[in-house]
Amino acid sequence: MNDVRVNDVGETIDVERIMKMIPHRFPFLMVDRVVELIKDRSAIGVKNVSINEPFFQGHFPDHPVMPGVLIIESMAQSAAVLVVHTLGPAFEGKLVYFMTVESARFRKPVVPGDTLHVHVQKRQQRGPVWKFDSQVKVNGTLVAEATFAAMILDS
Repeated sequence: MNDVRVNDVGETIDVERIMKMIPHRFPFLMVDRVVELIKDRSAIGVKNVSINEPFFQGHFPDHPVMPGVLIIESMAQSAAVLVVHTLGPAFEGKLVYFMTVESARFRKPVVPGDTLHVHVQKRQQRGPVWKFDSQVKVNGTLVAEATFAAMILDS
């Protein structure tokens, strides 16, 4: 099975390949696949939100809503896949740390059954520090957005 394929708009990466690229694992892996990946430019990660997510037990039992910080984490993980893909196999499994989160806005609640499309666009890179703009959409409707910076550790 070929886990990375080229299509008209970029590359697609499945969850098995994502787990080779970034160190996150269940229950904290917040991206199921990347449906568009353009080296050094952009990525679209996909997260299928299920009622079986462990955070729904307490957030909130009678009104399940995905926590905003986990939506931002899905942005960061999608960006980390872009960074590793851009830098190459030597960076697989390296840690990518948040440095800043700016202008985060949550427009609509994310609930079980939603599919997040996490659009990440590289804004700039200076050495190991990368800055991104991100929008998260459900059925084409904007549910969250943020600008953030992260640093990849090469150790």
